[in-house]
Amino acid sequence: MKTALTIAGSDSGGGAGIQADLKTFSAYQVFGTSALTAITAQNTLGVHGVEILPAPFVRQQAEVVLDDLGADAVKTGMLANAAIVRAVATLAEEGRLPRLVIDPVMYAKGGHPLLDEDARAVLRDELLPHATVVTPNLPEAGEWLGRPVRDLADMEQAARELLARGAQWAVVKGGHQAGAAEAVDVVAHNGAIDYLRRPWIDSRNTHGTGCTFSAALCAGLALGRDPLRALEDAKDFLTRAIEAGPALGEGHRPTNHLILPPPPNGAAGS
Repeated sequence: MKTALTIAGSDSGGGAGIQADLKTFSAYQVFGTSALTAITAQNTLGVHGVEILPAPFVRQQAEVVLDDLGADAVKTGMLANAAIVRAVATLAEEGRLPRLVIDPVMYAKGGHPLLDEDARAVLRDELLPHATVVTPNLPEAGEWLGRPVRDLADMEQAARELLARGAQWAVVKGGHQAGAAEAVDVVAHNGAIDYLRRPWIDSRNTHGTGCTFSAALCAGLALGRDPLRALEDAKDFLTRAIEAGPALGEGHRPTNHLILPPPPNGAAGS
């Protein structure tokens, strides 16, 4: 069985963070492990409290998992502060985080900050160069690049700049373009630009979409899929998870992680 490690925060509401990652890994039939960076008191209405764990303990969690269970792919989510970012970057420099997916979680869906301001440049400058794939949304890409990222041309330029900063693949997600006919993500790699296009879904079930997408991508990489195929599958998985989202909570509702992923290699499956 393939394994995937998530280094991220906990969402007590179950829709995002470690909980979303582990459920998504399981949907892909990948064994999920975790290193918690922070514990949040959170529901669909927002983040009500955060307790951040010490950076050495975050590293210890990851180390003992890697020493015993290994990892075929790794993803990061909420890293909270510069000390944790540097601890993860050190693991990456040591070659211990294969097929690394970086989801640069900066804000919760409701707007609560989940990454200290001083940590954002550290994440960009010290961890990003180790990314197999980086997956910022529009506000996150704009935060990193110091300017708004609004339309397709902005997204293409942002993706190229993230490649120049060291990522092997960069995906700038267009889900914040509310009311568009399509949900379009821009993918940059090896000097080329590709697009992930799916119909726009007008839904309240958008809590944890970034975590779910990056976890599905990580699981696909753990299964040995090439990045573009893993990205297409992750986009399909997220689209179906939003469509099948449960009517739970009064705010930004969760997606449904219990749907089946796309079958391997395009084959028919149950």
